[in-house]
Amino acid sequence: MPPPAAPPVGLNPAQLQAVHHLDGPCLVVAGAGSGKTRVITHKLARLLQSGLEPGQLAAITFTNKAAQEMRERAKALVGPRAAGQLVISTFHSLGVRLLREDGTALGLKPAFSILDSDDVLSLLRDAGATTDAKLARQWQWAISLWKNQGLNSDGAAAIAQNDHERVAAQVMRRYEERLMAYQAVDFDDLIGLPLRLLQRDEAVRLKWQERFHHVLVDEYQDTNAVQYELMKQLVLHPDPRRAARFTAVGDDDQSIYGWRGATIDNLKRLPQDFPQLRVIALEQNYRSTAAILRAANHVIAANPKLFEKKLWSELGEGEPVKLVECDGEEHEAERAVAFIQAIRGNGGPSIKLSDFAILYRANHQAKVFEQKLRAAQIPYKVSGGQSFFDRAEIKDLCAWLRLLVNQDDDPAFLRAITTPKRGIGHQTLGKLGEFGAAWKKSLFESVFAASLGTVLPAKAQGSLLEFRRYINDFSHKANHTSGSEDAKALLMDWLRDIAYEQHLFDGEDNEKLAAARWSNVLDFVDWIARRCGGEIDNLGGMTTETPKRSVLEVAQTISVIISLAERGDEQDVVTLSTLHAAKGLEWPHVVLAGVNEGLLPFKSEDEDMSPERLEEERRLMYVGITRARQTLAVSTLRRRKRGREHVAAIPSRFIAEMKLNDSPNREDPRERLRRMRDELAAKSAAAAAAAAARPQA
Repeated sequence: MPPPAAPPVGLNPAQLQAVHHLDGPCLVVAGAGSGKTRVITHKLARLLQSGLEPGQLAAITFTNKAAQEMRERAKALVGPRAAGQLVISTFHSLGVRLLREDGTALGLKPAFSILDSDDVLSLLRDAGATTDAKLARQWQWAISLWKNQGLNSDGAAAIAQNDHERVAAQVMRRYEERLMAYQAVDFDDLIGLPLRLLQRDEAVRLKWQERFHHVLVDEYQDTNAVQYELMKQLVLHPDPRRAARFTAVGDDDQSIYGWRGATIDNLKRLPQDFPQLRVIALEQNYRSTAAILRAANHVIAANPKLFEKKLWSELGEGEPVKLVECDGEEHEAERAVAFIQAIRGNGGPSIKLSDFAILYRANHQAKVFEQKLRAAQIPYKVSGGQSFFDRAEIKDLCAWLRLLVNQDDDPAFLRAITTPKRGIGHQTLGKLGEFGAAWKKSLFESVFAASLGTVLPAKAQGSLLEFRRYINDFSHKANHTSGSEDAKALLMDWLRDIAYEQHLFDGEDNEKLAAARWSNVLDFVDWIARRCGGEIDNLGGMTTETPKRSVLEVAQTISVIISLAERGDEQDVVTLSTLHAAKGLEWPHVVLAGVNEGLLPFKSEDEDMSPERLEEERRLMYVGITRARQTLAVSTLRRRKRGREHVAAIPSRFIAEMKLNDSPNREDPRERLRRMRDELAAKSAAAAAAAAARPQA
């Protein structure tokens, strides 16, 4: 018996079409602010009403935050029990789920490790035999792009166009060998390896196709080539009589992540790969005023269209979009502060600082806005600041926990054994690494090798054995300790054993900073303990009511949580953000800053901008405009800094494309006055006639 689901009331006709199309592939072209999350959650409810079980539905999105919002909305429609069983997940968390269950077919143990960016960098330096972090980062970037295109090291070598790329492909091959030896994957592998699994193993593919009877993909325009192929493997059933059952929701006008592998070609391919595809456009915008939408429609009209749509709104004309011409960056920041102060002054206490955002193309533009906001004593946050899980003290402790889960995780071993320092130096670890590589053993496994004494002195070997014994003992306790209070006690004992608090204070000259770092550690302990106590768990967007779990079981989920974590409390502060980071968000009042040639569209001096690049920059402008709900100020510079000099600045071509002088047809004031007089006279005559027709008393 399917759980009760609320009927899809309050949807507009296009939204209703999307919700009720259940039997075949569907593309919902959802313009900015057109209620796409509402459509997805109502469609989940409608699919449950049709008889499907919650576990047979998968809704895939890109961020923890979006997945959590989707689940909360689904909970309001179908109830907490059904919502808890829905698979609402990021692409990467879904990949983890596939690999934990079936990764043995690829040679992965269920307890494989997920490497963070620092671990990857360390492995690449080792694989490339270099200490140059900048070079290793270039390899990391190249390898990530290749993986997002579905290429392994052989494929990368085949398309390498220069010596740098050929070297990167060689490093990639050695990096792949190390990943397999360490039973580890990187973040890109969480998509690429599940795809390889489904492509190679028909039984596994059919298992997952039968599990998911309908797949919904949010922000479809942000998918890369590998994510598209993964979706196809999940929905393209071998029985030709069974139509692919999926709903892709996206907007070709908001495809702005080409630089990280996302491709608008995935939208072009859908009608070709799925001839039965039903395309439904959502054009009614529930966010912005007509004045803002008109500017957005004008800008994006200059791009070629994959699917025709034009946003419209019933929210009224609203304030005209304001063009602000500034002498330079400082003047621009001062005028942005004045914009915020003026609106707050006119609107009173009901207007909050969190109603405002200043958006820009590149991170370096934030500095002068920060200075002027501080001078005006206006609190702010810079979007994309350091994550809780990016803090060194949290990464230290996560390395220990990763080692409990996967003792072949060499990067975790190296970080744990050296943090805090325990008299084991880099020469000892270097010899251990050489020994492990020669015998194809992990560092942890090598510690107990009988022949290790041939390369290490007895004292060094004794220190390594002591560390390994401690890890084994800690692992045993972690596997048999559950419940929040017991888990917290175990973790605090561990921190005392390794003297981690003392390590923090010894490593900081500033006692307040050390105390703040220790406070973060205590927050982390509480965070794990709550999950051991069975509180609601949020794993990459998959939120479920869970029974009590052991510390070891919680540790198994940490790597992917860290990779996808998006922490941050709601605060009443102004937001400073790049346009890329602002996608999916909205504010009542927005300043779009630095709208100049060279900044937006972004172009380096020696670059010839391709038509495709320009189109993506135009989509970025469109995204910026459509973040605003009530007022939008677009600021441009007359002069801007280039290095230490000031140079003349040219307004962006996008400003002319907005056609800000094209306002709706305004009535001549004299005609309007004449019309009002005529209407008043007509009403008076009608009232007199009605009075004359009434019977006299």
